[in-house]
Amino acid sequence: MRPWVPWAGAAMAAAVVAAAVAGGEGLLSGGGTHASATVLEASIGRCGTGWTHARPGAQTLLVRNTGNAIAEVRLVDRAGAVHAELEGLGPGVTRPMRVTLGAGEYALRCSDDSAGDPRTGTFVRITGGGPGGPAVPAVSTSDLAGAVSAYWTKVTAGVGRLAGLTDALRSAVASGDAGEARRAWLPAHLAYERLGAAYGTFGDFDGKINGRPEGLPGGVHDPGWTGFHRLEYGLWHGEDTSSLGRVADRLDKDVRDLRADLPQQRIDPADLPLRAHEILEGTLRFELTGEADQGSGTSLATAAANVEGTRLVLDALRPVLRSRYAALPETDAWLARLDARLKGRTALSELSASERRRLDGTTGQALELLAPVAEILAPRRTS
Repeated sequence: MRPWVPWAGAAMAAAVVAAAVAGGEGLLSGGGTHASATVLEASIGRCGTGWTHARPGAQTLLVRNTGNAIAEVRLVDRAGAVHAELEGLGPGVTRPMRVTLGAGEYALRCSDDSAGDPRTGTFVRITGGGPGGPAVPAVSTSDLAGAVSAYWTKVTAGVGRLAGLTDALRSAVASGDAGEARRAWLPAHLAYERLGAAYGTFGDFDGKINGRPEGLPGGVHDPGWTGFHRLEYGLWHGEDTSSLGRVADRLDKDVRDLRADLPQQRIDPADLPLRAHEILEGTLRFELTGEADQGSGTSLATAAANVEGTRLVLDALRPVLRSRYAALPETDAWLARLDARLKGRTALSELSASERRRLDGTTGQALELLAPVAEILAPRRTS
């Protein structure tokens, strides 16, 4: 199986995902402009019908869904690697599939919600010609099972550490020493932020533990606002610690409840690759703009914790991703560069204008390199 190789560095990484999300010509764009003379059928019963002769090189295949249900269509080789993909192909719709094909055997693989397993059409053989374009070895949910298990083990340990820190925070607030409570708040909050990818599985617990006031009827004064940011607001806006005791108690209880509930929680294997990009995307939106800050001025420290969370996800996915994404070492290098820019910093106000631009640029580059991970590791049904 051939490893995934992006066309030209980070810029191509973003283009790959943009094409996939837009439901355009698929994962790969060979740049060809030659349309096939024959329209290939993509219904379950007639998957690949019409493709009897194939040629090497850059080309555009025309694919038509002749069935009655929305279909997903992939061009695969004998090893199961995906060379192109069309998602959401509606009944009666014809769309182009741009590919660059080298010597080998290829077939269309079709699936829709009305059928069980995908149907693979007849393989056609191509001889001669130059090398084909890059392809993605297909990933199944079982391929990701090890990554999920490894990540969940670390999440479970992280929640255990978090419980100890929120207990210490509760005690600090109860002591009546606001300075001690503020010092105890940050390590506890960072411990939660390092859990990054797990937030999608925590359900209502995340809102209770780390919710922000936006959208609440009473805003920062809403009685339903709880968690780290509610406590942050009170500690850095002069609220008496005696009135914050119930907030700290509730936070500690919610974390302990989360810990007790973890054995019943699960991460969908399809979700873990998404988190590799989404954690840092949220960091750019909420931390590096200061939007999430409720007075502590700790946005950069939180961003650094989010980078740790991103690395935790990548480390879990690495055994599956290494052979599929040649830019993984470059991704690691940019995350290390981002971590170095954040290390030892706490508040956005510490940054000069030029430092802020460099930080934003480094974050953007890391995000661009992380963008293809979700599409490369999206579980695909195989025949």
